[in-house]
Amino acid sequence: MRPRLRFFMTLAPLVVLALASFWLYEVMRRATDAAEPSPERSEPDFYVEKFSYVKLSKTGTAQYHFSGERLTHNPQDDSYDIVNPVVNNISNAEAPMTIRAKRARVNSDNSQVHLYDNVRMDRPGSATVEPVRIRTEYMLVLPDDDVMKTDKAVEITTDRAKLTGVGMVANNATGEFNLTSNVHGTYQAPVR
Repeated sequence: MRPRLRFFMTLAPLVVLALASFWLYEVMRRATDAAEPSPERSEPDFYVEKFSYVKLSKTGTAQYHFSGERLTHNPQDDSYDIVNPVVNNISNAEAPMTIRAKRARVNSDNSQVHLYDNVRMDRPGSATVEPVRIRTEYMLVLPDDDVMKTDKAVEITTDRAKLTGVGMVANNATGEFNLTSNVHGTYQAPVR
């Protein structure tokens, strides 16, 4: 009986020492992990197929409807890449507008939508406005301000007019429109 008791009396401090060493190791490892920054991700962290969401205005009303084939999140700058985006301005029921492109990038707070490659904006006509079509290779949409911009060549057509130029600023909220350079246009007067 005494040899067993002596054995357990010797083993107990060793077990306590081993557990204390393991606990100390875990405390030190966790402190080191918290102190060292984790490596920054360079690859997308998630994607969504066939997505659809609505951008609200500052007052909480529906302003834009975004959809597309694929949305990919980039954790480096918290931006989103979109394949075949479709942007519908739904804030003005009388003059709704649809913008399509091959790809887009949206910044982290959704205040800038950069559309690239075969950008097409269509606004159907109504009793008060003519239909308008805009074609360009790049367009910046500022949804919060209801503004569209481009520094590339642009073509604007209506039923009776065609304008081409380089650079454009269009404010959908105020109805202001500006082509910045190399502007050419044709206009067909209505037949009476």
